[in-house]
Amino acid sequence: MNILILGGGGREHALAWAILQNPKCDRLIVAPGNAGIAEIAECATLDIEDGGAVATFAEENAVDFVVIGPEAPLANGVADRLKAAGMLCFGPSEEAARLESSKAFTKAVCDACGAPTAAYAHFTEAGAAKDYVRGKGAPIVVKADGLAAGKGVIVAETVDAAEAAIDEMFGGSFGGAGAEVVIEEFMAGEEASFFVLCDGETVLFLGTAQDHKRIGEGDTGPNTGGMGAYSPAPVMTDAVCARVLTEIVKPTVAEMARRGTPYRGVLYAGLMIEGGAPRLVEYNVRFGDPEAQVLMMRLGGQVLDLLLACAEGRLSEARVNWADDHAMTVVMAAKGYPGAYEKGAVIGGLDALPEDSAHMVFHAGTAERDGKVVAAGGRVLNVTARGASLDDAQGRAYGMIERIDWADAVYRRDIGWRAL
Repeated sequence: MNILILGGGGREHALAWAILQNPKCDRLIVAPGNAGIAEIAECATLDIEDGGAVATFAEENAVDFVVIGPEAPLANGVADRLKAAGMLCFGPSEEAARLESSKAFTKAVCDACGAPTAAYAHFTEAGAAKDYVRGKGAPIVVKADGLAAGKGVIVAETVDAAEAAIDEMFGGSFGGAGAEVVIEEFMAGEEASFFVLCDGETVLFLGTAQDHKRIGEGDTGPNTGGMGAYSPAPVMTDAVCARVLTEIVKPTVAEMARRGTPYRGVLYAGLMIEGGAPRLVEYNVRFGDPEAQVLMMRLGGQVLDLLLACAEGRLSEARVNWADDHAMTVVMAAKGYPGAYEKGAVIGGLDALPEDSAHMVFHAGTAERDGKVVAAGGRVLNVTARGASLDDAQGRAYGMIERIDWADAVYRRDIGWRAL
């Protein structure tokens, strides 16, 4: 098969790495890709948010299967355009992608199907939002309604901080994503990520992970797109996973079908677990980043078969074969991230690192300049390892980091601390 992956981050590098291990993959193109992806696949310059351009490119290159990595093309209807052109595509429709592109939409779906989530209110102007916060008190959570690259959520410890967050969002700090705001009760507990594949009817459990959103060790400081992750998540026992499926995910999928917008693709439920009871924090309509890196590390080449079964409506026939193992990824970011960050730092030592089923450096924000790998984004590298235990995987990941020559890299030295 000729396969096209849309995206250019660590998630897409991990997807490409896993898909290439499947003998069904003959030719792999990634658009736009990055310096690491270019070492294993063809990279193409393409506007991945333009469904027409993607469809034309896929037709010209005899692409058999398109895998959409990031959320923005999904929110812009690229999957709809490809399916209208008769192309096999992995990813939900624009309407179904509203489960991520609109927090208010997700809350309405939860209300309709009875899925447990935080109490909330939805606002289109700052004054009413501030009145609500003053009435509820703090801590409280302020969310930009739309897509904000994983950064549009502020956990406010005080009313003043919540009001400042409201001003920031309505003031345009998150662009159009903050034109509307959802304010939620603060949920205590332990966060976890839960992944399923859906083909509109069948739901197939894919795995669990936990990530570290905060920039600082001990989970302190500003939120980021994610500074590291590990899989499986210890808090996600068989009993908790069963409750997530029966109380949250399956009712949501049934409600989406009832609305005439069946969900097809990967559905990522961000959860808060307290006392064994799960509640939904948010949905994402694509693989998490950096959670995808640890999932792909553990799943390997079977990923392509699973994605194909999902896209072709054959999930009832599919099975996930898990090894009894663990994986961890540590994000190396540019100096200044998650604020204004530096670009162009040369990164050395990557060529000497092992690349096998237990060790991989997935590139998130890199470019090639004069034959050298340079930092070209906020989150730059995902140093990923697999082991028989989480402790083993952690040791391997940090052992690889010690061999990377990048003096100004920012990374946490405690990924996995809650589990370990």
